Amino acid sequence: MQWMLFFLLFINVSIPLFALEISLESAKENFQNYSTLHIKDSTQFLCQETKNDLDVVTEIACAFTKQPSRKFKTLQNDYFTVTSNIKNNTFFLVITPYQKMKLFPIIFNLSKDEVVFQGNVQLSQHWMIIGYKDKLPYIKEDAKSEICINFPFLLSKDKLPYVGGLDLKGNPVYIKKVHDVSEYLKIKKLYQEKKYDLCLDAINDVMRDYPQSLFNAELLFYKIRVFAQLGDNDNVVESSKIYLREYSSDENVPEVLSLIAKSYSMIGLNIDADYFFDRLFMEHEDSEYSNWGYIYKGEMFEASGDAPKALNFYEKALNETKDIEIAATAAYKLAKYKTANTDKKDASKYVMKIANAKPEFFMNELKNSLEMMYSFAEEEDYLTAATIAKCILDETKKDDDEYEQLLKERAIWLSKSDNKIEALKVLNEYLDTFKEGNFENEITVAKDSLFFDTADLNVTSRLEAYNELISTYPNDTIGDRAIYEKAKLLLENEKYGDILGFKDSLQALDNEKYKDTTEIVKNAAIGVMKLSLQEKECMQVLTISSEYNITLSNEWDDEIYICAMKGGDYLLSKKIANRNLKSQDLDLRKKWLYRYIKVDFTTGNYSDVVEASKELILLIQDNLSSENNNEYRDVYRFLFDTYQRLENTNAMIDTIADVQKVFGEDYKDIERYVAVMTIGSQNKDDAMVIKYATEVMKIQNSSSSYTQSPFVEFTLYQSYMNKEDYSKALDVIKSLDTVDLSKAQRSRQKYLLGTTYSKLSKNEEAKKAYQDAIDADEASAWAKLAKSAKDI
Repeated sequence: MQWMLFFLLFINVSIPLFALEISLESAKENFQNYSTLHIKDSTQFLCQETKNDLDVVTEIACAFTKQPSRKFKTLQNDYFTVTSNIKNNTFFLVITPYQKMKLFPIIFNLSKDEVVFQGNVQLSQHWMIIGYKDKLPYIKEDAKSEICINFPFLLSKDKLPYVGGLDLKGNPVYIKKVHDVSEYLKIKKLYQEKKYDLCLDAINDVMRDYPQSLFNAELLFYKIRVFAQLGDNDNVVESSKIYLREYSSDENVPEVLSLIAKSYSMIGLNIDADYFFDRLFMEHEDSEYSNWGYIYKGEMFEASGDAPKALNFYEKALNETKDIEIAATAAYKLAKYKTANTDKKDASKYVMKIANAKPEFFMNELKNSLEMMYSFAEEEDYLTAATIAKCILDETKKDDDEYEQLLKERAIWLSKSDNKIEALKVLNEYLDTFKEGNFENEITVAKDSLFFDTADLNVTSRLEAYNELISTYPNDTIGDRAIYEKAKLLLENEKYGDILGFKDSLQALDNEKYKDTTEIVKNAAIGVMKLSLQEKECMQVLTISSEYNITLSNEWDDEIYICAMKGGDYLLSKKIANRNLKSQDLDLRKKWLYRYIKVDFTTGNYSDVVEASKELILLIQDNLSSENNNEYRDVYRFLFDTYQRLENTNAMIDTIADVQKVFGEDYKDIERYVAVMTIGSQNKDDAMVIKYATEVMKIQNSSSSYTQSPFVEFTLYQSYMNKEDYSKALDVIKSLDTVDLSKAQRSRQKYLLGTTYSKLSKNEEAKKAYQDAIDADEASAWAKLAKSAKDI
């Protein structure tokens, strides 16, 4: 009778694209215990056995290209130990046996796969390792013959091995290439090249020569598409009816439904069109061809004079599609309609959408696009007109007859817009491209009119020109304009201090003509404040705020806090932090609580640190691993250190548990563990001493830094001796053998080592240890104790 008892232990290590699962199971077969270790990942990985000279597996290593986000803890049972390491950015799991073990790749799912075979694979998503004592359970391994055929095992009883057709000599039968495949590929190419007449002839030839072709559905589908491109609506309808009847489940049905619906609407049979539109929208709601259907149905309504419904369908297509072509088509329909109906503002919005997403679309509708472009220009929407012109220019060759005039139009329109810099660029482009062009005089006049604003793109030269105008025309409109333009140029180039140098002249300008002078001065003052904050000149910031009546809103608080902390102005730092503590934005509230804690800890206001820390911990404790909370985890350390300064030992003991939980074995906390260990020692709480001294030793060993030795080891040793756990006391005191100690400390260590051996009745080892204590520092008190102990 066989019985099995299972226990499972799962460890999930999760990082982006790396989901590792390890399961460890134990069972019994025929009264013999065994264990299985399953290792799974979402991608294939390598596992290999290492054997000794006796062909016994001594180690199995599995390699992963991705690394886990947190440390892997060692697993073990009576059969395995599973450890990990990282070498050359590769994560390894290393399995070592206590008994025997065997590695198997799991490459089949017996609940799904009907065919299995013995596979010799190096990579798999699932590996199984069996640990056993004497005999491998359930699995029988036979010696393999090199001349045998590895036939697959079929789980289905009604299937036999199949090798295909053979000729009389036993060779596989050669199947000739099916020619309709190459013809079908030729048809697809012709369609892509927009050679629709040739494509239609090729389709008819293939359908005639290969009436039983496997591609009949695709051939008919392309035939419908060609008819649609040729505007042959009657044939689209007839062919689509056959297609929908014969191939109703084909993947191209949504497109066919959209084309037959469109053709019916073009013929004028709107009721029939509605039937197929309804089928398309109901049966294929998620298909992009439903969005094409919205456009086609919008065209149908527009043709029948129902503009509101047409616009609704165009909007629906634009808002629901993810396809750029559909979006551009819908936006173009909307822009065209709104342009024709003098709704230029909305029309411009759709033009800009097309220009940003698919600018070449305007060339597809060239005649309509030109009409739309000139319509915008007539309405003095020069920027939109120039945008359409650019889209067409980008698709036009420079030697085309239309190119020169279109470039001229774009340049002139831009010069009449607010985009002076782009206007100068295009005006120069025309003059460079057409040295003696038909529109040279017009372009030159337009360029000269820009001189005041953009005579020279070099900032220094422009400032010199403005200064000359100011000195030449004082108390004149020209001089006033130069003052204003100079201020704007300086603001654009972040020369904030220079603006404040002539702020009186700027603010004296006619505020009816120059309405934003006060705003320019204020923005300049704000700019100086920003620069001052970057330089940590806190007093300069406060002076400007007062002089220019600028209220320091929350957007400045980060920089001011940092500036004040760096300069040691903790009152200001606390003031800034305090006014943000009740923020309704949870993330801001956490940030400022943390900063408030740092200020109070620095200034020794420990009671406030405790209260604020508790509040912050409540906000972050449920999701410490999130990116938003990670930077505030140090609050646990602040809280512990505060309790230490307040000499609140009970709170220190409570808080160190949280520190350990949050940070694990972190070298930054080693002195905190020592502090709690010391409390345990003072309270004669050996369990506490053992717990935290052990943590300190782990941290020191992992970092190879022994700053707390031998104090920690001596303290831990004494606790083990108090509990009469002499074996562990021995391990602890012996661990100091590899640590650098002073002579007196070494003498003490060897004396304690001898004492422990004596407790364990190992007298010879004890005598040697006592002698080592004497030799280490004969003048020390420990050496004298060792002499006495040795003589007993």
